[in-house]
Amino acid sequence: RVHKTATCGCCGAWVSHIEQHGFTAQVVNHEDLSGVKAKYRIPPRYQSCHTAISPDGYVFEGHIPARIIHRFLQEKPADMLGLTVPGMPVGSPGMEYEELFNPYQVLALKADGTVEVYAEILRAEDQY
Repeated sequence: RVHKTATCGCCGAWVSHIEQHGFTAQVVNHEDLSGVKAKYRIPPRYQSCHTAISPDGYVFEGHIPARIIHRFLQEKPADMLGLTVPGMPVGSPGMEYEELFNPYQVLALKADGTVEVYAEILRAEDQY
């Protein structure tokens, strides 16, 4: 399930990305996502424009590559709530613009409230 606003084009592009890589997305549009982010314990500094929830309750916040989500769901780490890519890095899935790319980190949101680096995306090719 992907929670987003109806007018966000990059969220729609990210949904297309994950669907092209084996996921089925049920999109739920909201006018305000703050309640969703609070419910799933996503601190403001780690938020992005959309929040996805897997059937088993993991949180995927922002423009996370489908490849990384697949890996996380195979591992099913018990001490983690999910993953986040804070903000909207240029070149991440759904945020493509020409040939521009900014390296970014995928962070793990841990159940104890801490965060750690789960993956580093240093090149556009690392996303696929």
